Amino acid sequence: MNLEALLAARLGAAFFRVAGATVDPAVRRSRHADFQSGAALPLARRLGRAPRDVAGDVLAAADLAGVATAEVSGPGFLNLRLTGEVIAAAANEVAADPRLGVPPVARPERIVVDYSSPNIAKELTIGHLRSTVIGDAAARLLEWLGHDVVRANHLGDWGTAFGMLIEHLGAGDAAGIDDLTAFYQAARLRFDTDEEFRTRARLRVVALQTGDEPTLRQWRHLVAASQHYLLLAYDRLGVTLGPEHFVGESFYNDRLESVVAELAAKGLLVESEGALCAFPPGCTGRNGDPLPLIVRKSDGGFGYAATDLAALRYRVRELGAIRLLYFVGAPQRTHFQMVFAVADAAGWLPDGVTAEHAGFGSILGTDGRMFRSRSGESVKLAAVVDEAITRASALAPAPEVARAVGIGAIKYADLSGDRMSDYVFDWDRMLALTGNTGPYQQYAYARISAILRKAGEFEGTILPVAAAERALALEVLGFAPVVDQAARSLEFHRLAGHLYGIAQAFSAFYESCPVLSAPAGVRESRLALCALTARTLRQGLDLLGISTPERM
Repeated sequence: MNLEALLAARLGAAFFRVAGATVDPAVRRSRHADFQSGAALPLARRLGRAPRDVAGDVLAAADLAGVATAEVSGPGFLNLRLTGEVIAAAANEVAADPRLGVPPVARPERIVVDYSSPNIAKELTIGHLRSTVIGDAAARLLEWLGHDVVRANHLGDWGTAFGMLIEHLGAGDAAGIDDLTAFYQAARLRFDTDEEFRTRARLRVVALQTGDEPTLRQWRHLVAASQHYLLLAYDRLGVTLGPEHFVGESFYNDRLESVVAELAAKGLLVESEGALCAFPPGCTGRNGDPLPLIVRKSDGGFGYAATDLAALRYRVRELGAIRLLYFVGAPQRTHFQMVFAVADAAGWLPDGVTAEHAGFGSILGTDGRMFRSRSGESVKLAAVVDEAITRASALAPAPEVARAVGIGAIKYADLSGDRMSDYVFDWDRMLALTGNTGPYQQYAYARISAILRKAGEFEGTILPVAAAERALALEVLGFAPVVDQAARSLEFHRLAGHLYGIAQAFSAFYESCPVLSAPAGVRESRLALCALTARTLRQGLDLLGISTPERM
């Protein structure tokens, strides 16, 4: 039972009687009551009446019997307090539902979620964290709701740099690549300092692009070694990307010429200094001149724009995707705006199909600058995970629990803030057992698990009577609307914030409402409420990619 929807339906009918038209009752949770509606204020301006009078008329017309009590507050708000019977009925209904009151979507869509997308032959750094963590949360949530989610790990596995890397790799598939960063740096150094090597590397690019089999064999070895490393990293992070989700830039090579041909046939390309460019309307530089999207370079080669256009067309035409999500940093906003505009003009985004750039801010150090090592280099993601687990072991000595807490802390710190904002990577804050952190919520779950273990088997109906019971039940019952909102907006900080509210409400409940020592009847009711709370925390954190240890 969605309490917000129930109240909205009752008030919506009353607003219609008063206004003679459909009015969104704008029912929201409130600190002043269980819920509040502020819709009378804008309606009053439209009707030319006093807001409190309009609110009073709506209240008089509303059928709230047995559902809630209401009063007009302040300039014209409607404060609503639900009856205990309605809260109890809703709580028990959700407790009996394996999906916690969140139904599968009525119309599942095929959704491509493009995330992580590192370059081959380079180690993951802290710079890959946000795309990987936020994208994985989106894939998990949309899949749980019943959508057909296609994960796409758009690897950078093609281009001029591979001539350098393949030449450095040398002959024979047995060559080892133990340290990707060291391997790449060594190849780069040779390219920058050795003219003969640089010439051979450039010839390797030509050999690669023309399909020379020995060169391709070396390229495949390099890609395979990198993918093996990535899979180990994803597994350690608890990220749901697997080998079947690797779709590198190379996959689209044989589609690039047809992208150019189709855009040219539709009159969307202009030759500019030897390159073929599209000029999407509304896309201008700082000086106001139109910005070009270079589809084919002057030397006949292709860049990111052509590959991204080919990928978009493939995902819509061949995969049948209805919604395309790209989890890439905010600085790429203009690039994706241009790609989507060109695709739309080409007819590759027909009615009902959407492409969204789900951008995000940067990770900063405690000094407010980009998070880097003391030497100024990008911090390896593996080193961050190692540090998190080491620090978490002070909170949870068991290795598996320390891993869950450390990695959960990193993920939660990323997901608990507005993704468009930068955030400060602060070990002390993210690993704190108090405040809006992953460990705080994991600890709340572990504490409930301890209560339920001690209780053993029980059967109970939730009958929230005490204020803290009532408050906890209301927080738990708000889970379904928040999940729905997060799926539409991709604002995972709202889901994280709601889970934090549940953990806080449980803490207050735990302090004021004895569970195991409560009288018969009350004990079973509180145990049932504890069980529902634990299930909700576990499911919510799982949607964010965070595990919930039973003990801490």
